[in-house]
Amino acid sequence: MMQVSDAYFIGVDVGGTKVAAGLVDSTGAITYQTRTPMVAAEAVAGLAAVTSAIDSVRAAANLNPELQGLISGIGICAPGPLNPRTGVVINPPNLPGWRNFPLADLISKAYRLPVRVDNDGNAAALAEALWGAGRGYRNVFCATIGTGIGTGIVFDGRIYHGRTGAAAEGGHISIDYRGPRCGCGKLGCIEALASGPAIARRASEKISAGSYSAILKDAGGHLDRITSEMVGRASAAGDSLAREILNETAMFLTVWLGNIVDLLEPDVMIVGGGAASMLQPFFAEIRDQLPSWCVNSHCQEIPLVTARYGADAGMAGGAALCREPS
Repeated sequence: MMQVSDAYFIGVDVGGTKVAAGLVDSTGAITYQTRTPMVAAEAVAGLAAVTSAIDSVRAAANLNPELQGLISGIGICAPGPLNPRTGVVINPPNLPGWRNFPLADLISKAYRLPVRVDNDGNAAALAEALWGAGRGYRNVFCATIGTGIGTGIVFDGRIYHGRTGAAAEGGHISIDYRGPRCGCGKLGCIEALASGPAIARRASEKISAGSYSAILKDAGGHLDRITSEMVGRASAAGDSLAREILNETAMFLTVWLGNIVDLLEPDVMIVGGGAASMLQPFFAEIRDQLPSWCVNSHCQEIPLVTARYGADAGMAGGAALCREPS
């Protein structure tokens, strides 16, 4: 049963295949959530998917008379590039129907509520800073490791957007100019080395080169079906190749986080996303190795922790946008 708080927000997570929306209270708890398919290729149909999810949340809230008038804003995580100041989605590759799409304005007019729009990395960082693993810290760096690596920076309760809103693309910091080509076009980005697909690719390459691993059996003998989750399972079961791959991943992350500390010196570093639980056993090792890759003599004092929000980070992040100071 929904508990009554002093304020509620609707957090919306828009992806290429689905829209998730939740009712989030002032403590960051998601009291109701729903999902609906996204129509990526058509602007009007895509907007209808978003409003359908919002309508479902509002209908659930209306079942409780005590919640009347307590929904005070809608926050939306949308794929970038976008302009967080205007709420315009510019040209997201996985939502081809939305080009210079005034998402915030359209939703605000439909529901007569304040609407904020930002990308998922920024919003997830704000949710963690307000309600999650970064609560109580002034300066928060958050990385979401999954299909890609998204990052967000929060200073004193505010997302750092940079001059045009395009800052905090930490997943595209290169740590090896001779490394594999990233989807962004650069070489050696941390995303190309430590994301879920990168972990799977390295496993496939090593097995193809002759290394034995139970990973291949898990993939039914097909190299192209190997996933990072399979690598994680094999490592947990004691597979030496899987452990080697995750040790490499931890080393890549150590080099990268050393750069982050030297640049930002955050109060806390938070790791979330699908790969977070798989990499969490390596956090102590990463912190032990940080002094070798960081000039900051206080680097080991910075906590490296797992995010509170998992698959719900987009909904919590959307709601958190409504709490950010204007």
